[in-house]
This record gives sequence, structure tokens and C-alpha cells, in this order.
Amino acid sequence: MAQWCQLQMLDCKYLEQVDQLYDDSFPMDIRQYLSRWIESIDWETVAMQDSLATVRFHDLLAQLDDQHSRFALENNFLLQHNIRKIKRNLQDRFQEDPVHMAMIICRNLKEEQKILATAKSVEQEGEGTVSAMVVEKQKLDNKVKDLKDRVQVADQSIKILEDQQDEYNFKINTLKNRENEMNGMTQKELEQEKLTVERMCLELKAKRQDVVVQLTELLNVSQALISDLVSEELPEWKQRQQIACIGGPPNACVDQLQNWFTAVAESLQQVRQHLKKLQELEQKFTYECDPITQKKAILEGRALELLKNILSSSLVVERQPCMPTHPQRPLVLKTGVQFTVKLRFLVKLQEFNYQLKVKAVFDKDVTEKKGFRKFNILGTNTKVMNMEESNGSLAAEFRHLQLKEQKVAGNRTNEGPLIVTEELHSLSFESELQLNQSGLTIKLEAISLPVVVISNVCQLPSGWASILWYNMLTTEPKNLKFFLTPPPAKWSQLSDVLSWQFSSVTKRGLNQEQLNMLADKLLGAKAKRNPEGIIPWTKFCKQSANEKTFPFWLWIEGILDLIKRHLPSLWNDGSIMGFISKEREKNLLNNKCPGTFLLRFSESSREGAITFTWIEHDVHDKPVYHSVEPYTKKELSAVSLPDIIRTYKVMAAENIPENPLRFLYPDIPKDKAFGKYYPKPSDTPEPMDVENAEKTGYMKTELISVSEVHPSRLQDNMMPMSPDDYRALAQYVSPRDLAVVGDNLICGFEEMAAEVDAALVRCMKLSSSFIFLNFVLFLWS
Repeated sequence: MAQWCQLQMLDCKYLEQVDQLYDDSFPMDIRQYLSRWIESIDWETVAMQDSLATVRFHDLLAQLDDQHSRFALENNFLLQHNIRKIKRNLQDRFQEDPVHMAMIICRNLKEEQKILATAKSVEQEGEGTVSAMVVEKQKLDNKVKDLKDRVQVADQSIKILEDQQDEYNFKINTLKNRENEMNGMTQKELEQEKLTVERMCLELKAKRQDVVVQLTELLNVSQALISDLVSEELPEWKQRQQIACIGGPPNACVDQLQNWFTAVAESLQQVRQHLKKLQELEQKFTYECDPITQKKAILEGRALELLKNILSSSLVVERQPCMPTHPQRPLVLKTGVQFTVKLRFLVKLQEFNYQLKVKAVFDKDVTEKKGFRKFNILGTNTKVMNMEESNGSLAAEFRHLQLKEQKVAGNRTNEGPLIVTEELHSLSFESELQLNQSGLTIKLEAISLPVVVISNVCQLPSGWASILWYNMLTTEPKNLKFFLTPPPAKWSQLSDVLSWQFSSVTKRGLNQEQLNMLADKLLGAKAKRNPEGIIPWTKFCKQSANEKTFPFWLWIEGILDLIKRHLPSLWNDGSIMGFISKEREKNLLNNKCPGTFLLRFSESSREGAITFTWIEHDVHDKPVYHSVEPYTKKELSAVSLPDIIRTYKVMAAENIPENPLRFLYPDIPKDKAFGKYYPKPSDTPEPMDVENAEKTGYMKTELISVSEVHPSRLQDNMMPMSPDDYRALAQYVSPRDLAVVGDNLICGFEEMAAEVDAALVRCMKLSSSFIFLNFVLFLWS
């Protein structure tokens, strides 16, 4: 089976991972339309050859033209428009660099294979497998379908029962009239008519019994389904929501949950209507040991209780509290800053539209408040749930809530058992639902995940660390005393969460090599790497890591911010190795060509910094490693990292500055790896733009990073390039560039020749003067 077909059969958890692989640079539409052709090409080989990549790029455009023709035959104007737009975007993006497109396709295919392999391995292990999950969902779908079918069967049975009872009533009344009037009937005919009526009565009683049994079984099925939904599916959804809140896979199954809840509630409402119809039939006709009379009250009580159970569990927090200014950091709220939160009622029935008024309450169940801060909730804290504002679901979104701290006497810092960012608070939502038919009032309540309330934005990183730790280790939303004795985390848990922090703000998480380095940093280089390695909360967020002056998490946070602000494309491309120890760095660069370099994050910068290390060889052919002083956000705000790498120079006194960076590890030529990020020729400022200087009064400048070294060290490390090196570099120098270099050399030689000619003339003149002087002296003597 084709790889793309296999992927589409996976559970939504894995499909969401596939979705993250594709964006505007290479849309999923192409993967869908050209799946067979794409999978028939060896893109890894294509990505290594410029000429082959160009051929495949034009092949892909031709494939898109064919697809456009098929849509034209189908008169599908919209898809024709989409294909044309996709083709134009591809040409704009990859016409000059088809290798980049091949690299994207190659990477995506490999990532797809990893997703399939993960799904398969999990399936084989038999623990939370994709196939098992799919089977379980299908079983639940089948149970819901079975319930709805049973309701329809019961509905038909009651209609048949009603027809039989009407016919029986007609027959019995007719028989009575004939008995009174005889109307020419013989006694035998009358007896035959009585037998017919008795038989109908027996059939009617049997049908009544069947209907009561059907409704009893229907309620049994409903009870089992409600147990599955309330005890298993809903908690699982809430746990997935916790994971999604801290950067894990998106939790996109609420619509499916709503469908199940709605189907069960709707079925129970229909059962109650059936019971009401049975009551009407009972009033028209009953008899001793009538099953309707005997079971009616029990069935009504069960149906109402089951309906109450599912409705009371249907109010959920669909989107957790979050400040719009920090959408990727939910559950951390700042005083005085508005935040949003969205509720959904999982039973979507028209009769409930505009019937639910929800009120938000802060710290409702908190009893021990001594030393803890207290807050008032401001803004519109009541909303009416409706279907018009949320794509048809019964929902309410609070958009303008904010918190204000209550001022109390005393010094809170000395009294509180926890620091501000470890204090957990709760946001509750209350409502009431009136069931008109029964006069029953059902109290509804939903509670958000615990939130951290900060008063200054500088507390956001520490507050987010608390949210990560809590949602990683517990599923109890009311455990607000969690940080009085915070449990430790296993490395297997923390490693996933750390990777999610990167994949949630970029398109790439952490690979195993990077995670190994972080494990060494937390557990110690000598500690055996294993999933059971224990990390205490204090070591993660409070104590200094590796004798630095700041905790491990704040170091990670600084790097995340650095990537997000200045390095997203380089991180997504995989150009940044990032987390690597110095020992591992030397092992990787060893035996590589001189000038091979890699990019890693500084371990000594709290604010986040990046550096590069390259290898050279001394006169004895021993490897020498150089690392540049790390670049922080301040430097990267002025010059992008690709530009720094492009223009970087090493110089010493009386030597010409040169760029020592030639190949990005393992062997990618520097300009090939970063060329797409260089300024376009039209954007590159001319070093001596006299015309522009006359207009503005200033000459254009360019910032260049330069490192100074001792002359002897530079000389020792200067090694001539091998013929192979020259050939490797020649592949990436255009004829135009060679022509420019040649012209410059010729101009240089002409200037040198002119200077030599002038010197010779001066020498000749000097020589003539010297001869004439000697002749005069001779005559004078």
C-alpha cells in the first residue's frame, strides 16, 4: 500500500503530526494529488545533484499541468484556480533553487516514514496503539449507532402497538354492539368474533411486553455508553487537552465527543417521549399485571437519572484560560491583562440554545487562603451559551476577563508558603439547566486547569515552568497544593515536554542527540542515560545547572526566545545542531575538511546565544578547533546569522583577512546551506556608492564580524587547499563570478604594470642624470 494511503488510515493524533510537515512552501495538496509520482522518485539522490533536481522540478510542474487538465475536464474551477496558484508559488520559490525543494520532499517523506514506524511499533507493543485506538473509537461509534437503531426500532414498535390497540378497541366496541343488537349474527359467528378479539388481546399484551423489554434494554445500552463516555472518553480528552496546553499534539477530538454525547442525550429524550406515549396508551387500556403499569415509573426514573448524568458532565472548558498576547503560554495570567476562555456544552440540542447562562468564579473551592494572594475577577463574567457564535456548537467564549489582586495588610512574601509562580489558582464556571417536562433543575459546573497568576511579565518563564511541571505529572485539576511537595519527573516524561517546547514555536522538535546532551546537563555526564532518570523540581527550575548562575529551564527559555525571534528558518532547516557538548563537538568535526563548522547554543548565556565552531589543521596536520564569541539577540538584531557567517573574517597583523568558514557540518558548502538567506543582489549595498552619497551625504556601510588572532597562530593554521577542495568550491562559483574575478585580476595586473613602467622611467632618468653629473665632474677636474 502506498505510503500516503497508509498515513491517512492513522488516528488523528498521528495525522496532526503529518499536518505539521506541510505548509505554504510545499502544500499538502501536491502530496495528495501527486502521491504516487512523488513516492516513485529517489529524492535523496535528487537533493544531491543540481541538474537532476532541475529536471525533477520541471517534471513536477508538468505533473501539476496534467492535474490541471483533469480538473478542467471535470469543470472544477476552484481546484483549477488552486493548482495554478500552487504552480506559481513553486516557481517563485524553487525556480532558482530546485535542490531546496528536493530536500523538503525528501525530509517530509522520511518524517512520514518515522510517523508510520512509530505507529506500527506502538501497535506491536500493544500499549495505546493507533490501531487499538481506532478499533476502540469504531466500537464506540458502533455502540452509538446501535443505540440510535434501537431507538428507531422502539419507535416503530410503539407505533405498531398503538395501531394494534386502536384496532383492538375498535373490535371490542364492535363486538359489544353486535352482542347487544345481534344484527342477524348467529351464535357461532359471535363466538368466532370473540375468539378473534381474545387473540388480538393476547397479541396486544405480548406487544406491550416486547415494547417494555425493548425500552429496558435501550436504557441498559444507554447506561453502558454513558459510563464509557463519562468515565473513560471524557477524562482521556481532558488529559489530551493538558498535553496540548504544554505544547504536545493538538487535541482536536472535541467534535467527535460532542457527537457521542449528543446522540446519547437525544436517544434518552426520545425514550422519555416513548414512555409518555406508553402512559397515554395505558390510560386508554390497561389490565391486571400490565407491564406498562408495572415498569413505567422505574423506566421513567432511570431515563431521567441517565439524562441527568450525561447532562451534568457535558459542560467542559474547550479552550483553557489564555492571554491573547501569549497564545502559546496558556494558563499563565497577568494581573490587569485581559484573557480569554471558551466553554462548550457537549449536548448540542436546539432546545438548549440560549437556555444556559454561565458565570465565571475565581478560586471558588479554595478554603485555606492564609498567605496566598486573593483576586477579584473583572469584566463580563456571565455569558449565555448559544450556537450562533461558535460554528454551530453550543458554546460561550469569555473574551474580556481580567484579574485584580486584593490588597491585604501584611507582607505577603513573608507569609506565603510558596513563591508567586508556584501558587496555583482555579477558574470555575457555574450554570443551571431546567428540564421543562420534568421540572428538574440540573446544576452544571466546569473547572479550568490550575492557573498561575503573575504581576510582571518577567515572571512568565517561571510561571510557564510551573504549568509544564504540573500538567506533566498530574491530571487532578483541583490539586492546588501541588507545589508544596512537588513530585520529581522522569527523564522520559521531561524529554517529551522539552521537545514539545521547540516544536510548538517552530516546525522541529529535539532529536535524540540533542536530548542526550540535555540529559547529561541535568543528570550529569557520568550518569547513565535511562528513561527512569529522576529530575527534582528544584533542579529543573530553581537550582543553577552545571555551576552556572541560572537554572536549567531559564537557559532553555532564553534559547527558545532566541530561535523564535532570530533563527526560526535555520532551526526548521536543521542547520543548527544546537545542543551538543564540546567533547561531542570535537568528535564530530575531527577528520573533517578544514573550514567545516557547526552551530551550537552557548551554555553560559541566560538570555540565549549561539556560536559556531570550525576546524583547521596546524603545520603538523593536527586538528585545531576555534569557537567564536557567542552572538546574542543584540547582535542578531543588527545582522542576521547567515550574513554573519557570509561575511565573517579572521585577521592578524600584516595578514589579509579571510573567511575560515567553508562547509556546514557534515559537508554542505556554506553558500549552499545559507545562500537562500543572503540578501538579494539588488538589496546588497555597494561599498562605494558615490551617487547615493551625494544624495544622502552618507556612504553605505556593512557590519562584518571579525576575529583577531596572533599572527603566528594564524600562520600555523593556514593550510593550502587541496585540488579536491578547489574542485568542490568550483561547483558553487558561477561563470559570472569567475569573470568578475578575472577582470579584477587583469585590472590589478595592468595597474601593477603601469607602476613598474613608471618606476623604470624614473630609474632611467635618474641614471641619465647620474651619467651627466659624472661627465661634468670629469671635465672640471
